[in-house]
Amino acid sequence: MKGFTVWFTGLPCAGKSTLANMLSEDLRRRGRSVELLDGDVIRTNLSKGLGFSKEDRDTNILRIGFVAHLLTRNGVVCIVAAISPYREARRRCREMILDFVEVYVEATVDECMRRDVKGLYPKAMAGEIKGFTGVDDPYEPPQNAEVRIDTMTQTPEASLRRIVLRLGELGYLERS
Repeated sequence: MKGFTVWFTGLPCAGKSTLANMLSEDLRRRGRSVELLDGDVIRTNLSKGLGFSKEDRDTNILRIGFVAHLLTRNGVVCIVAAISPYREARRRCREMILDFVEVYVEATVDECMRRDVKGLYPKAMAGEIKGFTGVDDPYEPPQNAEVRIDTMTQTPEASLRRIVLRLGELGYLERS
């Protein structure tokens, strides 16, 4: 079976990890080999020591992209859930991976703040955390994502159905 990468991007607390985990479970039930690369886990292991400058963020995303490329070329479905705030880094990952499906997980900063169980947004607003995406560091939304999910109006289940349908339309999954 052909590998591919599904790259979830969006603001912190937009719903990327929730949807990535749901898709991972769905694809495993379909008999696919799946690896989930979560941005927080990668930062702790593969990118430990990197800061949050633009250069370090790009390095982190390109490392994730390289791992996704290796998995994809070996027939694995790679699911990435990472803020990946800058278009240029995402474009470079798309070029490296080729079989790349970008999912823009959209929610407003206010909604993300409401969902923030770690309390990061208030700290960023108070200046205790510098360079926080969506507060004092930009997030550049995708201009041509294959899937756009508005997590403020769609349930996670409806969002998952939409993603799976699009993967079928793109030829990555059998249409059911």
